[in-house]
Amino acid sequence: MVWITGAGGLIGGALAGTASRFAPGWRVRALTRADLDLLDADAVRRRFEQDRPQRVIHCAALSYPPACQKDAALARRLNIGVTSVLAELAGEIPFIFLSSDLVFDGRAGKYDESSPVSPLNIYAQTKVAAETIVLAHPKHIVIRTSLNGGTSAAGDRGFNEQLRRAFQAGQRLTLFTDEYRQPIPAVETARAIWELAEHNQPGIFHVAGSERLSRFQIGQLIAARWPQLKPQIEPESLADYTGAPRSPDPSLNCAKAQRLLSFPLPGLSEWLARHPDVPF
Repeated sequence: MVWITGAGGLIGGALAGTASRFAPGWRVRALTRADLDLLDADAVRRRFEQDRPQRVIHCAALSYPPACQKDAALARRLNIGVTSVLAELAGEIPFIFLSSDLVFDGRAGKYDESSPVSPLNIYAQTKVAAETIVLAHPKHIVIRTSLNGGTSAAGDRGFNEQLRRAFQAGQRLTLFTDEYRQPIPAVETARAIWELAEHNQPGIFHVAGSERLSRFQIGQLIAARWPQLKPQIEPESLADYTGAPRSPDPSLNCAKAQRLLSFPLPGLSEWLARHPDVPF
């Protein structure tokens, strides 16, 4: 059995939804918040002993950076405390932890797995702390990814869903022309995770889209998908931004993971062109 935490989220949901296709030999326990309160360590331990999973893929997190800034204590409990409990319980089995490109400050870009981390916000700081806990176990894996898109149960977990909601509400969005990410459909991230799980090589892997795009370029691609919503987007520069620190270019070098994968990690433009009928 494979435990998937955060199965109500975007990547966790994609993992659960693709298991029959990409991991047909495994029985999956897709855990949502309603199934198990991960903040209740005693309940987690009891359920772990009951299920005795042979693998854990830990996707659950407080993953919206502004929410982490607003409630740092909750962010630490969810992103560090829960990870610590699960990593310890899974000490003798493969454990995969989902992390983020935002562990880097984005001043250089094209970071590989050996690049030193430099988190700018509380979300990234909690991910760095959790990575350290996970990597103390010799069988465990950290997978860092970038912006993921797709269809989530809540309807607002993918970057595309957030943009589409704003378009539907008639909001005029300003998007940075000089902040870059590597957007990737969650279904492709899930496929990569399943394959890396089968290779079972411990350590850190980067999994992101092959195309480095600005926030504004990403917005243009999603706007073109929904012309009937009359999207309104305008360019903005980070030079004019006065809010909390942002990582301008945390782009990832994914060569290490790519060598093990049976398929090329796609760029968003290419993927959207190949899937014109997917409601992305």
